[in-house]
Amino acid sequence: MSDAESGGDDADGAGDEDASDDPTAYAARAPEPAGIVEEADDPPVLAVGVGPGNPEYLVPRARRAVREADVLVGFETVVDVVREHATGEVLECGYRDQAETLATFGDRVAEGARGTAVLMGDPNHSGYQLVGRVERAVDRPVRVVPGISSLQLAASRTRTPMEESTFVTLHRRGDLTDARERLRRDVGDRHLLVLPRPYDLMPGDVAADLVDAGADADLPALVLERLTHDDETITRSTLSALAEHAGGDGRADTPFSDLSVLVVRRP
Repeated sequence: MSDAESGGDDADGAGDEDASDDPTAYAARAPEPAGIVEEADDPPVLAVGVGPGNPEYLVPRARRAVREADVLVGFETVVDVVREHATGEVLECGYRDQAETLATFGDRVAEGARGTAVLMGDPNHSGYQLVGRVERAVDRPVRVVPGISSLQLAASRTRTPMEESTFVTLHRRGDLTDARERLRRDVGDRHLLVLPRPYDLMPGDVAADLVDAGADADLPALVLERLTHDDETITRSTLSALAEHAGGDGRADTPFSDLSVLVVRRP
């Protein structure tokens, strides 16, 4: 669910790119190249969103991209969502070995294999770090295939129009000053949709930061965990109540899952 939605980002992962070598910025540097033909002899690599983890939310285009891939790459938890549809070679990685695994993926693509990278949720919601790394690893254009995001589901569960909301992902490495300032600026005026970062910027930490910045402590705040799964939960609270859970940077320091979305409703 949360990447970033569990496996789409590497907030805690290996790789020490500085700001000038940011894979997110690399992926977002320009629009998709013109003239991409998916059925060409040298097709693009596909970066596919597989949804929030419940197979019923895997869109048909994503299922076909997985089935038709000669080589599939992704974090193990993401690959598990689509493993039954894979017919080619499967390369699984963790945060520590993703560079080596992506290099192998790039070699396979260079040899003529049709390649697909899988990301949890929708790559456009916190997945651009991995998209950028995939682009650097291959010698073909990369096409992003959107999926169903936990952000969309959270907005639906809380009846929160996305066009009236500010979306911020904290589930990434690097400086988050601008992202946190956007939340402080818009709280109370717009709804907030937030992907927390396990485990140092969890819902309690975000709530405490907003209250400290002057937000109304009684604003409704909801934490949605493991959306679409059998153990999905929604905690309905307020900023002040959530702020009581602030502090710490480990799993035991928060009552909330790493697969969480925080929604703060405006009055």
